Amino acid sequence: MPDPRPQLDTTDGVVRVIGVRCTECGYPVAFARLRCPVCRGPVETERFGPDGVVWSATTVRIPVGDREPPYQLAYVDLQDGPRILAHVAGPDGAPASDVVPVGARVRLRGRNDAGDAVVEVLA
Repeated sequence: MPDPRPQLDTTDGVVRVIGVRCTECGYPVAFARLRCPVCRGPVETERFGPDGVVWSATTVRIPVGDREPPYQLAYVDLQDGPRILAHVAGPDGAPASDVVPVGARVRLRGRNDAGDAVVEVLA
C-alpha cells in the first residue's frame, strides 16, 4: 500500500507538496492521480505551497502509535492548492503546544522523525 501522506519536494530549497492539477477544471490534488477526481479530466504534476492557511486544527492528547501526546494537527489550505493534514511545529521545531487558530498563516517546514508533513506558524 502506498504511503497516504503528501509527498514533499525540496529541490529548490523550498518545501512544497507534489501533487496534480486538472488541466480542464483546475482542481488541485495533493496526491498522484491519473485523472481528476471531480471531472475525470487529465492532470499535470504540480508543486504546491510552501505557504498556506489553517482551515481547522486540533490537539491530540492520547498516544497514537509511537507519537507522544500532546501534539497539534492542522488541516492547511495550501496557497492556490489542495488541503493537507500536517503536524504543527513551534518556533524551536518541537511540536507546538498551543492550538493553532483557524486562519493562521503557516509554511511547510518539512517532515518530522515519523515522516509526517510539518508546518510552522508564521509571525
